[in-house]
Amino acid sequence: MNLTISGNIVAIETKKTFFGEIQIEGGVIKSVEKTSEVQKDHPFILPGFIDAHVHIESSMLIPSEFAKLAVVHGTVGTISDPHEIANVCGIEGVQYMIANGKTVPFKFHFGVPSCVPATIFETAGASINSKEVDQLLANDEIYYLSEMMNFSGVLHHDDEVFKKINAAKKYNKPVDGHAPGLRGEDAKKYIEAGISTDHECFTADEALDKLKYGMKILIREGSAAKNFEALINLLHDHENEIMFCSDDKHPDSLEKGHINELCKRAVAKGIDVFKILKAACINPVKHYRMNVGLLQPGDAADFIIVEDLTNFEVQATYIDGQLVAQNGKSKINTQFSSSINNFNCLPKTPGDFKMKVSEFHGEIIEALDGQLITNRLSTMPKTENEFCISDVENDVLKMVVVNRYRNAPVAKAFIKNFGLKEGAIASSVAHDSHNIIAVGVDDESICDAVNLIIEPKGGVSVAVHNKPNLNRILPLPIGGLMSNEDGYKVAEMYTNIDATAKNIGSKLSAPFMTLSFMALLVIPHIKLSDKGLFDGDHFKFIS
Repeated sequence: MNLTISGNIVAIETKKTFFGEIQIEGGVIKSVEKTSEVQKDHPFILPGFIDAHVHIESSMLIPSEFAKLAVVHGTVGTISDPHEIANVCGIEGVQYMIANGKTVPFKFHFGVPSCVPATIFETAGASINSKEVDQLLANDEIYYLSEMMNFSGVLHHDDEVFKKINAAKKYNKPVDGHAPGLRGEDAKKYIEAGISTDHECFTADEALDKLKYGMKILIREGSAAKNFEALINLLHDHENEIMFCSDDKHPDSLEKGHINELCKRAVAKGIDVFKILKAACINPVKHYRMNVGLLQPGDAADFIIVEDLTNFEVQATYIDGQLVAQNGKSKINTQFSSSINNFNCLPKTPGDFKMKVSEFHGEIIEALDGQLITNRLSTMPKTENEFCISDVENDVLKMVVVNRYRNAPVAKAFIKNFGLKEGAIASSVAHDSHNIIAVGVDDESICDAVNLIIEPKGGVSVAVHNKPNLNRILPLPIGGLMSNEDGYKVAEMYTNIDATAKNIGSKLSAPFMTLSFMALLVIPHIKLSDKGLFDGDHFKFIS
């Protein structure tokens, strides 16, 4: 199909804007011609937006449904780490994501997860060793080695870790990093091993330290971790080394906006629009050698039309010359999806969640809104009849992790800042092994919330014991991570269950997203795995 598009064309790399005409034949740009200077009252044409690091699974949508929502906001491609489904279903999970992504017109670029399981201190559903990593990297459908979370293994030259890194080098594919708080000589050593990016910087100083040693920095703004405000001013002086990413984005958030929102916010900060668009559209394509066009003759016709370069309201999105979204409406249809899962635990009883005073570890977790890191507090929980119980008045609540892969004792701890006044919330999305995690004010409600998830073999839930009218479940039968329903329906269901969690007291901006990271052992300072309370600074269990 031949197509001619006219408008104000944004040539990002030459930093010029002009009115012109784009000729498209067979999904490829044949020519880009300037016909006059910029014309007012005409829209702007620019390359599509790229999310430079995202776990599709965290949207609770399968790839085809993620694409359905994302194209509305001008996103044409992603650098996607299938780490979550791989920790549940292994290589089969990675293959599922690639196959499903192919069913829609969207440029998914999947990596091979480098850390499955993420640590030896938790129960995962699968493992991927260095030999399997090598075999996957040989596949042209795998674009990079996903985030190397085992920075300790890099620093101490772990043999298995370096076999994975060297495999990526063999196939000339980038290696993504994950090194929160790493500075100085340790950062230098980590980067010199061949690791090219990091999306875990919490401060500008940390990012500058890594930039100094040649690393590229991804500015992350997801549903839980939000680093935009801390890092965006780096774009003034580092336009070639910065990209935008969401990392983890829930469906309600994706429905509202994506990378376009970061562009809008950056313009409002007074940053040069060409530098912003370089981070949003150009840098990821070049770094990962993506199969995405950049509005040049001979490129795939992947581009967007926006109303202006201030608010980035997307009028149309084209991928390979095909109109996939227009005026806020997606033209991608919901696809049938097969199912894949790994879920083998039986329903629980309230007694499974009781915690004797003698079992208390001496410390509790403090959750921080908008951050993945946690603080350690030396606070004794409330006790009753030789058992530790939730203290609603002081917001110190019981948290549990239930092994979803086999029947095993429940791990228990206490956490501050969830704010629940009644009931419990639970999720089978619990990074990185995706066991069931729950927090609540009483054992009965925690048990109800967990069992709501066990029945459909995955989901997020709210339960208030003896108030069944408040019970909610969003089933996630695909790996216990994703729904295969229409993306907009899932976003609506998630919005409702999120509101219910807030109605029973949570003051967190994204209570389920925050909960999902409370088992993420590779982020300091203290977390809970299905095997026990974990010290993220010294990488050992708290006895």
